[in-house]
Amino acid sequence: MTAHIVFPTASVDWLAFVTTRAEDRLAEVAALADRLKDGARRTTLQTLDLWNELQIALRQARSESDVLCEVHPDAEVRAAAEKSVAAAQAAEAALMADAELAAVFAATDPVGLDPDAARVREHLLRDFRRGGADRDDATRERARQLAARDSELSLAFARNIREGRREIRVAPESLAGLPEDFLDRHPAGDDGLVALSTDNLDVMAVINYAHDRETRIALRRARADLAWPENDAVLAELLDVRQQRAELLGYASWADYETETRMAGSAARVAAFLDDVDDASRAVADAEYELLLARLRQDVPEASEVTGADHQYLLTRLHEERFAVDAQEVRRHLHFDRVLAGLLDITGRLFDIEYVPTPDAAWHEDVHSYDVVRAGERLGRIHLDLHPREGKFNHAACFPLAPGVRDRVLAESVLACNFPRGLMEHREVQTFFHEFGHLVHDILGGDQRWAAFSGVATEWDFVEAPSQMLEEWVWDAEVLGTFATDDSGAPIPADLVRRMRQADAFGRATHVRMQLGHARVSYQLHMDRPADLSAATDHWYAVSNRVRTLPGTHTYASFGHLTEYGSCYYTYQWSLVIARDLLTGFRGLMDAASAGRYRREILEPGGRRDAAELVESFLGRPFTVDAYREFLGAPTA
Repeated sequence: MTAHIVFPTASVDWLAFVTTRAEDRLAEVAALADRLKDGARRTTLQTLDLWNELQIALRQARSESDVLCEVHPDAEVRAAAEKSVAAAQAAEAALMADAELAAVFAATDPVGLDPDAARVREHLLRDFRRGGADRDDATRERARQLAARDSELSLAFARNIREGRREIRVAPESLAGLPEDFLDRHPAGDDGLVALSTDNLDVMAVINYAHDRETRIALRRARADLAWPENDAVLAELLDVRQQRAELLGYASWADYETETRMAGSAARVAAFLDDVDDASRAVADAEYELLLARLRQDVPEASEVTGADHQYLLTRLHEERFAVDAQEVRRHLHFDRVLAGLLDITGRLFDIEYVPTPDAAWHEDVHSYDVVRAGERLGRIHLDLHPREGKFNHAACFPLAPGVRDRVLAESVLACNFPRGLMEHREVQTFFHEFGHLVHDILGGDQRWAAFSGVATEWDFVEAPSQMLEEWVWDAEVLGTFATDDSGAPIPADLVRRMRQADAFGRATHVRMQLGHARVSYQLHMDRPADLSAATDHWYAVSNRVRTLPGTHTYASFGHLTEYGSCYYTYQWSLVIARDLLTGFRGLMDAASAGRYRREILEPGGRRDAAELVESFLGRPFTVDAYREFLGAPTA
């Protein structure tokens, strides 16, 4: 049997596709579930094989719909895809609460199974328990209802953010400091004012470069309130539904439920870890803050605190003044087309793969698709949807499209980002490498016997580590010099990159404390379920970071990670601890032997082994926090 591409390779009626495709997949899921419960005599392996077929169909039904509801240009298609996502999630919840199905697997004998098959069985029995399959009829039905409601609310929360675009209008003189190419794209309208949107491209440019503080504040405020007040009631109910699910299934909190299958293992361990991050970053961040405030007072003598509308602007100024790093000079070397070509070249060399463009149609003309090939063998396919448009997912993320299953289905994955078509900020290039790290993990981890282990299928608090690690390549002069060139072809000067690295170290601890604030909001909102979401959110940001959120804003309403990551945004710092340690296993960023060993030990296993075991096999020891503390400028033990 030969693995094949399952997503359309020709233009289709997308509305009909997203509806009938999901219905057909879910009908196949239901039929396979009935076969598993038909009482026929089967070996354990035969039973697991049927479950594997079911999982392939279920994952395809959800992933295809999930991608289209986030990126398709037609609102009607997005709405239909959202309904299909909800149907797939409801089907999955019903399966995991099915007592008869759970009994079929509980009766199987693990003797004679190889380690991978035994792991599939072990995880499946755990997941039946977590779905409520071992409970009475009423509890199982209630668990199914709550899971379905969680899905509906999460989809509504994300939709409100995706479609909540806002604009402010400002006088042209308010844009002093913005790059010329930005000003060229933002002419004044008939009223003499310039429209600025809450799209990432506008927000990033303004908070980095606009000298006018009121303009930065106004746009930052609009962005913070992107989906408010719409998401107030949605989030309040979502937090309540999740706590009800946790208690119904025997857990003290939603965080305890979520972390059971993660490296952290418990809500208490998350709380302790966040305290560790607090301790590691506080002293350095306090020193950084005093310099930020002093710099702000050069412009605004009466300023009493640095806000989220000031922080990035002040860093840009201080990087220029203290380290001679002109962000606009850096931009001259980072044209999107060259960055994309460089990224494909570097990851191709690192992981011994090549990217072959495909002529196949996708959902929008901006999408570029590539087959990922090694030694003439196609490993999978990637789709790059990298520029903003109305109604599209407005952040940056990797979405799985098809699970790679050996001899059945080739792995497919989608990168949805919102980058400019011309010059990029260096931070945008860093984001590009980060998200591409997820993409190659999904493809290289897609040669699996079992769908459950395909792609980025490790513990959720590990999945960011490979992508965070790949960010390091954009801070290396030799690597950048291969693609970061100006229009004359001159590479970015090595001395400039050296100063960029020095500048990046300043402000790093403050950034970590911003992440700490996000993590505490994510965790504490789920633990406390406060009546006043705004006051609680402001409190947790205030105790985590001296850079203040703008008063009167409602940042939680546009915090998209509250759905998928739930209480576990701590994942980013937990993974960063591992990512910094993984880098110590490289003899050089472009060392072929190190990269090959990393590919084999970390990426290609997918979810076949626990993350801690993967890391230890690569490093030759358990991971430690030493590299992370050094990264922050904090003393190591």
